[in-house]
Amino acid sequence: MDFAELVTIFKYFILGLIQGFTEPIPVSSSGHVIIGQKLLGVEQRGLTFEILTNTASLIAICFIFREDIKRLIVNTWQFMFAKKEEGKSDFMFVLYIIIGTIPAAILGVLFNDVIAEYFTSPYTIGATLLVTGVALWLIRNLRGVKRDGDLSFKDALIVGLAQAVALIPGISRSGATVITSIAMGMKQDTALRFSFMLYIPISLGGMILGISDLINSPDIGTLAMPYIVAFIATLFMTYFAMRWFMGIMAKGNLKYFAYYCFVVGTLLLFFASKLG
Repeated sequence: MDFAELVTIFKYFILGLIQGFTEPIPVSSSGHVIIGQKLLGVEQRGLTFEILTNTASLIAICFIFREDIKRLIVNTWQFMFAKKEEGKSDFMFVLYIIIGTIPAAILGVLFNDVIAEYFTSPYTIGATLLVTGVALWLIRNLRGVKRDGDLSFKDALIVGLAQAVALIPGISRSGATVITSIAMGMKQDTALRFSFMLYIPISLGGMILGISDLINSPDIGTLAMPYIVAFIATLFMTYFAMRWFMGIMAKGNLKYFAYYCFVVGTLLLFFASKLG
């Protein structure tokens, strides 16, 4: 292994850390990865890196929420097939997850190529980070009352539409869904859980749809080791970032992410021409 290969591996390690750290928190992982690629001089062909790192984040988040996932599956099954009424609340929660997933799934399939072509410039990411910052600031002091069993079709659809808007790089997926959930009156822990339960099917769907791209990737052979390193870095960083974010949510300190979005968004607008 020569020096150039080591440098490439290190660059992908950094990109994996960026993806892993920014995926759970409300600052837009896609926007940060795009800027990271520009700063490191890494040019991506196809969706291989995105598919692999999103899969790593998905695994980490599923592991953290494994007890919730297990409970939802068991209780939904028992409500549907064993007619156990105590499972109705979890069945409805799963139904709302499905409803909330539909907007992003449809828009992702229809407009993903358009978004990739027209909404990945540093100017766009800077502007959308500022939008995310404003939204975080507006809901910073809200404390909802709705728990898992209090959600409605309207809540699920509106949060789902927010997740669809977050297909644009710079609009944080976790930020959009958490912000909207809190604005709809959900408690912090319910907003967090609903946000990341929505992430699971949309990420899983993207992974399944991207399998052919992964298999046919022209870089899968030459960049196998950098991809493996990025996958592992993303996996562990997502786990620790998610745990950290859960603590932040419990304390209601979302305003600090608003400050971050204001600073980074402004810097990107100033230096966008240099990033290309």
